[in-house]
Amino acid sequence: MPIISVTNLRKAYGENVVLRDVSLEVEAGEIVGVVGPNGAGKTTTVECIGGLRRADAGRIEVDGLDPSTNPPRLREIVGMQLQECRLPAKITVTEALELYRSFYPAPRDAGELLERFGLAEHRRQRFGSLSGGQQQRLSVALALVGNPRIAILDELTTGLDPQARRDIWAFLGELQSDGVTIVLVTHFMEEAQRLCNRVAVINDGRVAAFDTPDALATATDGAQHLAFTPSLTVSDADVNRMRALPGVVSLTVTADRVVATGHDIATPVLMFLAERGITPLRLRVESPTLDDAYLSLTTADQDGPG
Repeated sequence: MPIISVTNLRKAYGENVVLRDVSLEVEAGEIVGVVGPNGAGKTTTVECIGGLRRADAGRIEVDGLDPSTNPPRLREIVGMQLQECRLPAKITVTEALELYRSFYPAPRDAGELLERFGLAEHRRQRFGSLSGGQQQRLSVALALVGNPRIAILDELTTGLDPQARRDIWAFLGELQSDGVTIVLVTHFMEEAQRLCNRVAVINDGRVAAFDTPDALATATDGAQHLAFTPSLTVSDADVNRMRALPGVVSLTVTADRVVATGHDIATPVLMFLAERGITPLRLRVESPTLDDAYLSLTTADQDGPG
């Protein structure tokens, strides 16, 4: 049984229909990414899952609970980090963590979270004096302080430097190893590709695709590009044979460079070169990515609640 089940979700703000028909399931222990253009319905979807908004139609179950009824059990098992962290300006980092810890029966250790999110040296600093990145890290820590079974994280690494981003990625991997289910809204395709077991692409209020990052990438019409410098002169006959290999769409040869384009061509081309005793020097292979899938599945960015 999935730990999160969303069926035919609809939501409108006045005449602006944000969610038209969103359906997805999340298995326990997965990291599921939610990507899409601004205004596509990503944040509205996860806010409905977390019980912060009530859908106009459709059905949601989170570990067997209906979030729209705001059951106390939901607040114990779900931790949420929203796009913006708003706390009283004068509250300190430690005070915020201890306050949030008091809401839960078995919270995480505050010191552990301070160290993990690089906030230990800022423990006495007031929220209003923290940098944007520090506020963001505190927001993630507060979402996880209750030791939730499910974490919903919306743009968790926005504004963070590359090292802080990778530190948080590592921690999310540890949480997943502990059995925590994570729903991750992100604009960073690298983040989704690296962390997520599956990715839901939401566009115009609907789920345009939902699969593993690799499956989404290979399902696009994006071509694979392979370029190399041959260790030996490539004859015209060899060029013609490579052009006839499975998946090869085009192949060009310059003075010292061979460039092939097609679908899943790396293996047949490299096997052919090995048979001919040709070593591919300065080899470069570029395959379709999640970026390619995203661009093929979405339209231009939209404005409005998302």
